[in-house]
Amino acid sequence: MTDLTDFPHEADEPAHVGEQEEASETPVQVGEIYNIIDEMMVAVQEAKALPLSGAVRIEREEFLAMLEQLKAVLPEELRAARWMVREREAFISRTNEKARVIMDRTNARAKEMVSESRIIAEAVEEANVLTRRAEGEARRIRLEAEDLAEDRLEQLEVLFTNLLKQVREARHEFHQARPAPPPVPQ
Repeated sequence: MTDLTDFPHEADEPAHVGEQEEASETPVQVGEIYNIIDEMMVAVQEAKALPLSGAVRIEREEFLAMLEQLKAVLPEELRAARWMVREREAFISRTNEKARVIMDRTNARAKEMVSESRIIAEAVEEANVLTRRAEGEARRIRLEAEDLAEDRLEQLEVLFTNLLKQVREARHEFHQARPAPPPVPQ
């Protein structure tokens, strides 16, 4: 049995130049190995049984030709399979890297939005506090102004009341101090 490590790799020099040229002349189809194995299985299944045993008789040259064909195709199939695996791994790696970059950007944007949201929330809270303070200060100033106006109006009322009282007293004195009118000649 041939070990898989005996097959030449892409970078290795070909073991037999004639076989390499032959393989490059007829392009190997992916899956061709399955066709050869199927042919071998059919040959074994259709082989004539030897009497009184489980052994079968197979045409040696035909079976060896199929094995040689399998041996020639197997390195190409393995190279194709290795290439597909490398491409798949590279694709997965690129996809994972893109996904990581997208996730990093998304996480950064989410943190930024949360930060902006916190800043906005803090600004709104600060604005609410300042508004409440301003409204309280405005109310205090209005009440103080009303109290001051009330005090001044009350003082004016007392002043005008006293003035009115003094004016009435002066008029009253003025009317009492008058001499009686002289009698009118007739």
